[in-house]
Amino acid sequence: MRETLEFFVTCPKGVEGLLRDEVLALGADSARETVTGIEVQGDMELAYRICLWSRLANRVLMVLTRFPAQSAQDMYDGIQQTDWADHLRPDGSLAIDFTGSLPGIDNTHFGALKVKDAIVDQLRQADGTRPSVEKVQPDLRINVHCRRSEVQVALDLSGVSLHQRGYRLQQGAAPLKENLAAAILIRSGWPKLAAEGAALADPMCGSGTFLVEAALMAADVAPNLQRERWGFSRWLQHIPALWQRLLQEAQQRAEQGLAKPPLWIRGYEADPRLLQPVRNNIQRAGVTEWVKVYQGELATFAPSPDRAQQGLIVCNPPYGERLGDTASLVYLYQKLGEVLREQCLGWQAAIFTGNQDLGKRMGIRSHKQYNLFNGALPCKLLLMDLAPERFITQAAPQSQKQAEQGSAAPVATARLSESAQMFANRLKKNLKLLGKWARQNDIQCYRLYDADMPEFSVAVDVYNDWVHVQEYAAPASIDEDKAQARLQDVLSAIPQVLDIPQSQVVLKQRQRQTGKQQYQRMAQRGEFMTVHEGQVRLLVNLTDYLDTGLFLDHRPIRLRIAQEARGKRFLNLFCYTATASVHAAAGGARSTTSVDLSKTYLDWARRNLSLNGLSELHKLERADVMEWLAQEQQSYDLIFIDPPTFSNSKRLDDVFDVQRDHPKLLELAMARLAPGGVIYFSNNFRRFRMDESVEAAYQVEDISAQTLDKDFQRNTRIHKTWRITRRV
Repeated sequence: MRETLEFFVTCPKGVEGLLRDEVLALGADSARETVTGIEVQGDMELAYRICLWSRLANRVLMVLTRFPAQSAQDMYDGIQQTDWADHLRPDGSLAIDFTGSLPGIDNTHFGALKVKDAIVDQLRQADGTRPSVEKVQPDLRINVHCRRSEVQVALDLSGVSLHQRGYRLQQGAAPLKENLAAAILIRSGWPKLAAEGAALADPMCGSGTFLVEAALMAADVAPNLQRERWGFSRWLQHIPALWQRLLQEAQQRAEQGLAKPPLWIRGYEADPRLLQPVRNNIQRAGVTEWVKVYQGELATFAPSPDRAQQGLIVCNPPYGERLGDTASLVYLYQKLGEVLREQCLGWQAAIFTGNQDLGKRMGIRSHKQYNLFNGALPCKLLLMDLAPERFITQAAPQSQKQAEQGSAAPVATARLSESAQMFANRLKKNLKLLGKWARQNDIQCYRLYDADMPEFSVAVDVYNDWVHVQEYAAPASIDEDKAQARLQDVLSAIPQVLDIPQSQVVLKQRQRQTGKQQYQRMAQRGEFMTVHEGQVRLLVNLTDYLDTGLFLDHRPIRLRIAQEARGKRFLNLFCYTATASVHAAAGGARSTTSVDLSKTYLDWARRNLSLNGLSELHKLERADVMEWLAQEQQSYDLIFIDPPTFSNSKRLDDVFDVQRDHPKLLELAMARLAPGGVIYFSNNFRRFRMDESVEAAYQVEDISAQTLDKDFQRNTRIHKTWRITRRV
């Protein structure tokens, strides 16, 4: 008759129910859930099976004794009641894990020391031989827990935690523990899906933990089959014959499982530096025929299984630690939801996140949610059926505040004054011409009017169904009251001509901005709107700053960069919100690096990248461009430079003057240009003249006319652009 033993099996918080079911399936007659573990009774065969086969457990603790204690001496005496010679040789090694507290024991180190003393004093030989302490690989690991004046003493049969399967020697940032990944897969129904031949994909696979754990489940491979050392390996009551029988049984099952036709299990990782470590993990786990990983951004994710089968999308997107900028994560989750809706119809999805509010940004209703813990961090597992009826209808592009307030106000239809009607007529004429052009070219944001008539000195820009109006500062010769009246004419005409409510017209006064003024807030509303340009989406803010985050006149050069960037290393200097970098990345650039001095605009740039499913692999550098170029060592194939006319930021030792400093700027940039590379240099200083030394040193071509779209051809002085290469 086999001896019935008592075990406590630990696990991550939130996994207790799954662990109970797993242990029952491994042969236990009954099990009781507690916090972060289960209590179970059984024999040594059950304990061995849990160690070998549990995908969810952390440790298997075999309870030796419990006794009451009111002091450190009571605990010492109680520990000595166990005959430790049955468990450990006098010259063996041990480690003590102590948790809880007792009267007189106010720290775990002292508690562990008293337990060690009790065992060592009992086993000390006459010749001085005694057990030693070995924290890494002891012969015996003893777990002591004190609670409510009761001491529980147990042997740790696991050794190191069971989540350490041994295949993951190299990993990326913030990896999931293997047993938590397994719990997520089990909660997601992967074992049943795998039995049906389904596929699995992870669009942001990191260390590949989901992929390996999914393959081990599907191939019936015991998760700890490759482990060589256990907590019971040098325990005196270990039963090698029983262990070898269970081990051979597991090896046979693994051989049979891996001999089956492999399932389609794929992972995608943006950072190419992680690919080889992930592949090494997969190889060590023995599932190279089952799991493949590729470089790929979320932006390009589209699972294409070999037999058109569907299955499970599983993902642990960042939730605040890896990217750091919570605002950018909002757009990353929006992009993830968009990709799932467009590319994964009919699949199931399991999204594990530490930020439930971010999960809501995906626009997909979850049919089940589970509370789990990633270490001490409370997290949610969101399970989703990727079917149209589960998708949350997305509102038309508008500000977040307007979306919260409901539908827009009706368009005003008051009779226009004679002056306002004159402006309205010009606006209608421009709209007829430019509106058709914009629709034909799928352009959502364009300049409709730019001081075409001197008496109406404003710029009118269309952003979807919003209008951004910039009033140019009137000359001193213009009466202030008259200028104000003309501005009111403009504001009354725009809603009627464009058929939009007055609330969707944003007014700013354009003045010369120098130094830090260009970065100062005009408002604190924080309302961002998504617009499309070419194959990318970009964020604009019409209220908070003088500029909106998107220089409309540079549209052609951004699209040109997108066409030329494939396979190239792109550098964006004075990057602003990095819109050109987003175009380059979407166009297939090997890498992008964006440099600017403003934290505000770099944060905005990070959101633009996230909005398009692009990772932090695309670098954002906060630095003075001139200093950064002087220190940089990398080479770039394509460089875009769009400096301000002046800058006297408090972080700069000197004022940057584009006319004075552009020769040095271009010299530094040219030093970073790879052979055969191209620099596009642009600025909007109307009196700018290219220095003769630049034209003498390099091949300089004025391409300004090629970089002005139809909406800016009325004002050819809006900017100047040059294509600069080395002389052949």
